[in-house]
Amino acid sequence: MDPLPMPEVRGRVELKPFQIEAFNSWIEKGRGIIVLPTGAGKTYIALKAIEKLRKSSLIVVPTIPLLDQWSSLLTKLGIEAGIIGGGKSELRPVTVITYDSAYLRSDELGNKFELVIFDEVHHLAATGYIEIGESLASPYRMGLTATLEREDGRHSLLFPIVGGVVYRMGPKELAGTHLSEFDTIRVSVELSEEERAEYDRCLREYKEALGDLKLRIMSMEDFMKLIRMSSSNPTARKALLAWHKMRKIALNSRSKLDILQSLLESHKDDKVIIFTEFNDMAEEISRRFLIPLITHRTDKRERREILDAFRVGSITKIVTSKVLDEGLDVPDARVGIILGGTGSKREFVQRLGRILRKREGKRAVLYEVISRGTSEVRVSRRRRKALD
Repeated sequence: MDPLPMPEVRGRVELKPFQIEAFNSWIEKGRGIIVLPTGAGKTYIALKAIEKLRKSSLIVVPTIPLLDQWSSLLTKLGIEAGIIGGGKSELRPVTVITYDSAYLRSDELGNKFELVIFDEVHHLAATGYIEIGESLASPYRMGLTATLEREDGRHSLLFPIVGGVVYRMGPKELAGTHLSEFDTIRVSVELSEEERAEYDRCLREYKEALGDLKLRIMSMEDFMKLIRMSSSNPTARKALLAWHKMRKIALNSRSKLDILQSLLESHKDDKVIIFTEFNDMAEEISRRFLIPLITHRTDKRERREILDAFRVGSITKIVTSKVLDEGLDVPDARVGIILGGTGSKREFVQRLGRILRKREGKRAVLYEVISRGTSEVRVSRRRRKALD
């Protein structure tokens, strides 16, 4: 190896008892994955590793906002971090880099860092990204995630590269001690007559197309097969189109807006984050209820202004589609309202984590608003298994 010389680490990181347990479990081997809910402070465990080891460190993150978030936290240790990604290219003894940039430059960086930290480590298992871990010579390796398991099963590829799971605690185990106590409440709504008629028509079309294809969708693998077939088979394309229409009808049901109004009135004094699946639903909520909106189209300055205002309480409601699901440091909220989402356990745990930061005397609540008699019922059941 030819590691970059590490400067003095002046700051100190204070950990909570469960974070100390996690760190000690990791440092024993210097390798491994830590699984903790969003809001449980995984980042501080990684900062403790940098403080204790005092070795050149590469931190790999999935999104550009996380570059700045990590860089800001590292200043607490008196470290001016390099940033690679988002138009920046500064290589320093402690560098924060996106997975995309690490993939492109892994050979160049391979022998320069003794510690590598993979934030949201489940991303590393993706085709292509896995080569990042294989190219780095770093003897010390840490993976951080709220939900390790991937639906494609590729998380097993992480174990020889990063190490096995050395510490795991879920939201229920930390609730009441280190995270807020919480309730999850499912609220069912009816489709309108028009929505129901269109949903049932699409469902018939979907089933007929699958019958013609002699294909049964019993798993994610089966569905991926349908997607692959759709590129060359008109019947498969017809089935997929019908499925997308059904899903959009269920997720964007007009009844959800009426329920949302009622929930917002019930929680008028609470900080609330509203999650949608599609931008058009988020935009309509923003217009109708005059709630600040954050999507992938929201620029960095506006996003920061909205989150800062939410933090100090000058605004108490935010609506978002996907953008706040992963990694980003979002100010405390007490209420989450899911109006649309996938069956992903990861997405569910990350959304739940947005409301779980500990506050004395405050119990968090996560509402799931789902359309009765649609595939959303099954999707909700699947993602809730994350709490089992």
